[in-house]
Amino acid sequence: MSEDIADDVAPAAVLAAGPHRIDLADDGLVLRLYLPADVPMLVQAFTDPVTRTWNPGPTDPEELEAWVGSRNDWSDGTHASWAVADHEDLLVGAVSLHHLDLEQGDVEVGYWTAPWGRGRGVASAAVRAVSAFAHERLGCHRVHLFHAVENIGSCGVARRAGFALEGTLRQSYRYPDGVHHDEHLHARIAGDPWPSRQ
Repeated sequence: MSEDIADDVAPAAVLAAGPHRIDLADDGLVLRLYLPADVPMLVQAFTDPVTRTWNPGPTDPEELEAWVGSRNDWSDGTHASWAVADHEDLLVGAVSLHHLDLEQGDVEVGYWTAPWGRGRGVASAAVRAVSAFAHERLGCHRVHLFHAVENIGSCGVARRAGFALEGTLRQSYRYPDGVHHDEHLHARIAGDPWPSRQ
């Protein structure tokens, strides 16, 4: 565990301290908790074929309300999730830290971008921000992510966010198509240099 976090501090307490909102002024984005007003946008995002291929989610509004509640509840100390919104507070994507292990100083990051947010650097900015949060506030030594090898866009996000490609995991995850896809493993170690913005 990081020396910055006392041994007797529960992960839930560490996450509860937040921040639940992270302003990315240079990118015109904000990471925040999900709002009820996000539900219609989430329906649109989760019915998009690209989103459904790699990051499926519920499309029924009632199920989405429960999903939003679970994403906003960080109390189990294993995850933190943010909606990514633009300068008009319109939801353009999502980013999360999950499988948080403070004892090992390790966490996984996940992300997706809504169709109307793609091609604007939304995901790479969000991943950079939560990675900095994990390193600096949670004391994580290592932040990693996985994506299907065929998901070229996600590979670009990882590189632009400063995650080195560490290798390929063979047939490591079964995606919604029922196929176990090969995945790339990318990671950042505390102290790795941040790439220049592209």
